[in-house]
Amino acid sequence: MEQLHLQIMISPELYTKNPDSSDLGKKIVSKSISMIDDLGFENFTFKKLGIEIGSNESSIYRYFESKHALLIYLINWYWSWIEYKIVFATLNINSPIEKLEKAIKILTEEVVEDNSFSYINEVILTKIIISESSKAYHTKEVDKENEKGFYKTYKNVVERVSSLVLEINPTFEYPHMLVSTVIEGAHHQRYFSKHLPSLTDFEEGKNNIACFYNDLVFKLIKTDA
Repeated sequence: MEQLHLQIMISPELYTKNPDSSDLGKKIVSKSISMIDDLGFENFTFKKLGIEIGSNESSIYRYFESKHALLIYLINWYWSWIEYKIVFATLNINSPIEKLEKAIKILTEEVVEDNSFSYINEVILTKIIISESSKAYHTKEVDKENEKGFYKTYKNVVERVSSLVLEINPTFEYPHMLVSTVIEGAHHQRYFSKHLPSLTDFEEGKNNIACFYNDLVFKLIKTDA
């Protein structure tokens, strides 16, 4: 079967030059993902990235004005990809309950690599989202960046899944709070399972993080109904 290649559209506000427009740009994104995972965001620099890809540090700055801007780009790519997965998974499904179940599964289950995108490893990118993404918005500039739409793709996902909650229970008062709690909570549980296992009930080989949040959501919605 022929491999389907899809393009994730990212706002031009988030880069100086579109990295998807050249082989060098794609290499910058691809290698930065593996290096941030290996080194951590604090120890990652454009100088180190330039050495790894065999290019001048200045060439990276033609795509991103800072490593913070690069992290914002990666976060936006990730949430655009998650929204694409939710839209695709719920297409042609009429049942609001089934649509929400599929959305919760996508938000909470362990990620596998998506071969539709050849130069981005979604498994490693997800590890970065879990461990590093809060550093993008726990800054003094968060309000200004929010006004520029830097976190729009994350908010789009929360809005989309919140609308599914309201399809089931239109009187539920806290759909956005619930969905953002599920997302952040599931990420924390994944992190705990790798580093602080006594803080979670995760068991290898069981999809119990996804099951927990699915039960939580539907019990809470039912309680409110």
